[in-house]
Amino acid sequence: MLGRWGTASYGGRSVPVIEVAGAHKSYRRRRKPAERALDGLDLMVDGGGVHGFLGPNGSGKTTTIRILLGLVRADSGELRLLGKPVPQALPDVIGHVGALVEAPLFYPNFGGRLNLRLLAETAGISRRRVEECLELVGLRERGDDRFKGYSLGMKQRLGIAAALLKKPQLLILDEPSNGLDPAGIREVRELIQRLGRDGRTTVFLSSHLLAEIEQVCDHVSIMARGRCVATGPVRQVLASRSTGDVRVRVPDQARARAVLVEAGFTLSDDPPEADGGAIRVHGVADPAEITRALTRERLYLTELSPIAADFESAFLELTQAQP
Repeated sequence: MLGRWGTASYGGRSVPVIEVAGAHKSYRRRRKPAERALDGLDLMVDGGGVHGFLGPNGSGKTTTIRILLGLVRADSGELRLLGKPVPQALPDVIGHVGALVEAPLFYPNFGGRLNLRLLAETAGISRRRVEECLELVGLRERGDDRFKGYSLGMKQRLGIAAALLKKPQLLILDEPSNGLDPAGIREVRELIQRLGRDGRTTVFLSSHLLAEIEQVCDHVSIMARGRCVATGPVRQVLASRSTGDVRVRVPDQARARAVLVEAGFTLSDDPPEADGGAIRVHGVADPAEITRALTRERLYLTELSPIAADFESAFLELTQAQP
């Protein structure tokens, strides 16, 4: 269950669901220098909601997930799942973790319901839980249809249902929208949003799709070249990347523009309509200077607000600025 402060409660104490400290991982390549996948990664994920794990392809996202799940070993560093060290104590906690790392594999000629029942039987899980998971992912009415007849989005949702069978505290999804058409992406996105609102499972969502992360995640960690370069609530990460631009709104825009240009400010060449009827001023070090320049000419502001970076701009700035 989730602890009071957004951590997971495991073994009677509250702990982050994921902790990574100083993780390094390199892959040897024949006749080439080793490829560094993780370069001193530090990461902490508290319980609750949807935590986005964002980064360009090759930034180390999948390697991090594979190490957490015990599929590969880190060269160095400390990693914990639900407070337990990985890989040493992974058998103690893996029953509380669900994961969808690659495209789900099921018997193509069996229905979704039968596929889940076979998985449930091997893990001692009831058929009632199978029905609950089909309901969660919106496949209960299509549960008897053959898997090979499912759309790509339905196949991904069935894969998520399989990962939910054991009622995990932590659900790890690695690029669940890869290869999907827009309809499939929307299906998976809406499912993740429902799971995040439910509150019983923390969703750790790895993706390189900016829109997906921005729409469904509460918190985000951004990767670049094997390191975490930003982490926190999505709004906080955006607010930290100031554009230096300011939105100015006054009744007499034409006169205000002339006053600001004369005072040495650089204005956007776009018409006011492009910014909601306001004047956009670039590279403002001290917004109070705008107020002083206008009030000297008896022009009074109805709005003076900083313009935060959009998610795409913040992401590109963070990931491309790394050496």
